[in-house]
Amino acid sequence: MTAGHAGEAARIIVVGGGIGGLAAALSVASAGHEVLVLERAERFAEIGAGIQIAPNGIHALDELGLGATVRATAMQMDELRFMDGLSDQHVTSLPLTDSYQQRFGSPYLVVHRAELHQLLLDACSAAPDVQLRSDCAATGYEQGATGAAVVLSTGERVRGAAVIGADGIHSAIRRQLVGDGDPRVSGLTVYRSMVAMEQVPDDLRRLRSVCWWAGPGRHLVHYPIAGGRYLNLAASRENGVTEPLAAVPVPAEFVQAEFALMSETVRRLIALGDGWKSWALLDRDPVDTWAEGRVALLGDAAHPMLHYTAQGACQALEDAVLLGRLLRCPSDHFAQRFQEYTAERRQRTARIQLAARESTRLWHPHGAEAEARNAMLAAMSAEQLHDHVAWMHDVPDSLVTQVASVG
Repeated sequence: MTAGHAGEAARIIVVGGGIGGLAAALSVASAGHEVLVLERAERFAEIGAGIQIAPNGIHALDELGLGATVRATAMQMDELRFMDGLSDQHVTSLPLTDSYQQRFGSPYLVVHRAELHQLLLDACSAAPDVQLRSDCAATGYEQGATGAAVVLSTGERVRGAAVIGADGIHSAIRRQLVGDGDPRVSGLTVYRSMVAMEQVPDDLRRLRSVCWWAGPGRHLVHYPIAGGRYLNLAASRENGVTEPLAAVPVPAEFVQAEFALMSETVRRLIALGDGWKSWALLDRDPVDTWAEGRVALLGDAAHPMLHYTAQGACQALEDAVLLGRLLRCPSDHFAQRFQEYTAERRQRTARIQLAARESTRLWHPHGAEAEARNAMLAAMSAEQLHDHVAWMHDVPDSLVTQVASVG
């Protein structure tokens, strides 16, 4: 293989074959290293439905060589539309077309999560310096002065020059590195369904928007995915859930009852859903330590966040791109570069983690508080709305400035 910018080729083990782990594999391989991706499931696959990609995420995909492919696959949104879910009032829209794209350099896209994952998987499969290995459950790691190893549930040690833990919110690598126990159960449940677009009423079918319908203690989000063939529905409810439930089937009648107090339009949309599944929303408190020696965390293993800012995947992609840049160096610099990576990323991601928690203050008030929210949002200009999201949607300075190679 060609060492590229690295000066010395090394093998790096990535734990986790989701969006963040595959992006990290591509990025680190582009730095001139060999990468082995370990996935605990029997095959590499992604669950879930729609995913939103703001310009910062698209920029990261451009860096990985996938930006044009994703643009061709995804749907471009015209607006983020905020609706009062009790009155059907259109409160405001954040435009995502001309001035937004001029300011942020990219459109705002939505795509099926499995489609994005498959694009990353295909790119990794085609990369000569990336190997993929499934059915490998990691339980922890070991390391020494010159390398690190992933410990599998079988007792096998998979050795390399460094380990990147991209194994999600229940990360075994984080459990050893940070030791902060189980994720936090937020008390929120999200119900998800996909609806064939031909079933959607004409007045809603034509929208190229991410629409939020806000109500007391609950809200509905919907947008088209899969080239407009489906409408993705995600309905959130503050119900005090305490167990970390995931992908649990729930009767349509139950979801309809949870949103019965909402407007006619919301009830009509909810009634279209079938095959509903529920998730208890989880996150963790921000931490300062993502790395120990030659081991580092990435994506949800490092900074799991509620999905309300639509930045989870984007932040994992940013992590991956920065790591690839920083690891253009010999392996004896890896520990130092992992510390630089943590220092560069933790403040930005912590701010987004906390903003996602706080967002229910915007979505879920009622009465006078909801009226004040509506008045505040309706008074904001398009430029002011763009200013409000700029700190997230702009490409961070660390991905604009080039990192010097070492060695």
